[in-house]
Amino acid sequence: MQDAQSIIDTAHEMADAAGRAILPFFRRAGLTADNKRPADFDPVTEADRAAERAMREVLARRRPQDGIFGEEYGTQKGSSGLTWILDPIDGTRAFICGAPSWGVLIGLSDGEQIRYGIIDQPYIGERFEGGLGLSRLVSAKGEHQLCVRTGVDLSRATLMTTFPEVGTAEEGAAFRRIAEQVRLTRYGLDCYAYALLALGQIDLVIEAGLQSYDIAGPMAVVQAAGGIVTNWQGETAINGGQVIAAATPELHRAALELLRG
Repeated sequence: MQDAQSIIDTAHEMADAAGRAILPFFRRAGLTADNKRPADFDPVTEADRAAERAMREVLARRRPQDGIFGEEYGTQKGSSGLTWILDPIDGTRAFICGAPSWGVLIGLSDGEQIRYGIIDQPYIGERFEGGLGLSRLVSAKGEHQLCVRTGVDLSRATLMTTFPEVGTAEEGAAFRRIAEQVRLTRYGLDCYAYALLALGQIDLVIEAGLQSYDIAGPMAVVQAAGGIVTNWQGETAINGGQVIAAATPELHRAALELLRG
């Protein structure tokens, strides 16, 4: 991509700006959350809104030609053919509980595929980056190249998802078919599970009911590390919905067979 360095620099500036906007709210006494979905509990805080505003301000200054699709403030059309897909806090439920498993998600789409993405956890200072020739974790300990774990069959795999219910009753039943076959299943890490997959710590992430802003950044990071991200039909997961991320083609095939019943 011709302006790759501009894209990378802009993404890092956005992640920095989002972190500065969010951290004053994290673990703050009296933090309140509004509910975006009264029939359920889908919280949003002023930290979510402030972070997305901060990222949009960076884009307005550095790349006004690009489109934006953000969770809190919707769609802004661009002229470049590129769209930034933003989730200012993925894991707001964790955020309001004080658990540091939330993250800032940034993805870049060319209209057909996700070309680049970041999973940023500003509280613990870890930034996972993938695409445009990069696959790395940058933290206070330095830079570490990302690479998925290989040579693990389904019976020895570690599986993660955010909610034990996964989605509908049918989707939950499909998930449990896999959970019964793997060595270890863990819950509740939101976007950080995808970061751990890219880091080679776990082997599968399976979720349902996602939006494009939930998966765009993680997809880029996992794929750059050598993993596979699709929907449960083996097709692109760019629009969210039912998503499976796997470290290897073998695990992906085995999990898809079980998901399909």
